[in-house]
Amino acid sequence: MADMADKQESAQESAQESTKAQALRLSRAIAVANAKIGRPVNLMEVCGTHTVALFRHGIRALLPSGIRLLSGPGCPVCVTGIPDVEAAMALARMPGVVLCTFGDMMRVPGGKLNLFDAKADGADVRIVYSPLDALNLAMDNPDLKVIFFATGFETTSPLVAATLMQAQDKVVENFYVHTVHKLVPPALAALLGSGEVKIDGLILPGHACTITGTVPFEFLAKEHATPSIVTGFGPLDILEGILMILNQIVDGKPSVDIQYRKMVRPEGNPKAQEALRKVFTPADAYWRGIGTIPESGFALKEPYTKREAVAALGPVDIPDYPEPKGCACGEVLKGLKLPTDCKLFGKACTPDKPVGACMVSTEGSCAAYYKYGGEL
Repeated sequence: MADMADKQESAQESAQESTKAQALRLSRAIAVANAKIGRPVNLMEVCGTHTVALFRHGIRALLPSGIRLLSGPGCPVCVTGIPDVEAAMALARMPGVVLCTFGDMMRVPGGKLNLFDAKADGADVRIVYSPLDALNLAMDNPDLKVIFFATGFETTSPLVAATLMQAQDKVVENFYVHTVHKLVPPALAALLGSGEVKIDGLILPGHACTITGTVPFEFLAKEHATPSIVTGFGPLDILEGILMILNQIVDGKPSVDIQYRKMVRPEGNPKAQEALRKVFTPADAYWRGIGTIPESGFALKEPYTKREAVAALGPVDIPDYPEPKGCACGEVLKGLKLPTDCKLFGKACTPDKPVGACMVSTEGSCAAYYKYGGEL
């Protein structure tokens, strides 16, 4: 048994050493490509999971000083606006209503309170792990109105669509959604079209692209000449993706390439896309700190419109609260600032007491910078 344990430990050490050697090789290749470009390069990791992975794997320490990494609007919790949170709390306070949501959404600040506060005040708010949990709750409690607070990007919206189809098929009349889903491509179009920040390349969200594929992102290269790459979340995945972006810049041939080939196909997931087309239609959506972006969200289409909670159970009173004073979350999401540039970061705003939504989620840029010690 001892010999077997020694062999397993030796194999693990060899694998780690191999990963380290590959990482250093990619790091050197990145430095060479950056030197060929001959100027600083701004790369934006769109997905919050990539932001965390960059820190966790120590990738910033492997990159030359000429490469600057910026966070983008790819954290669903971070971009959920104050009006959407206020509407959710207003719904939860209605008699006979149960509001179900993912755990991260409980701490997202509204104008003054969050869903934990609403729950403490008597609202029936419950954490679930899937919209199917909320549907089952509705089926088991026909006397209650059960609402699922549907947040997230293209990664989570197909499951919400499938859940709504099940509710329709099973005639579960007491199940509703408060949908604030967001779509990534329109947000990137608005970001690049604004001209506010210089972005030389985009690290696209691997999870969302398993659903969408790369076709909806082709405008990045064709209309904005911005090199883009879909990567996985391991250290070698990310380093290889960065190198692929730099090589596009060196060659002067921007495109949308896939590094994450084991999970992402150019056409995406047709079945998931069909579910989305059946249930949802594109609609204007408000992004926290950014504003309203045309057709960057989803609205329900017939026969599912009767399940939109605000329309079916409202009207609800949504106070017009401004963004928190001094919070730079919107500028962080647009790549205009690093979290450490915000005057509230680590002082008035911490994960224990977040002022802005970027400090709430584990995928939030500010939370990641706080946990891993800022720009290393």
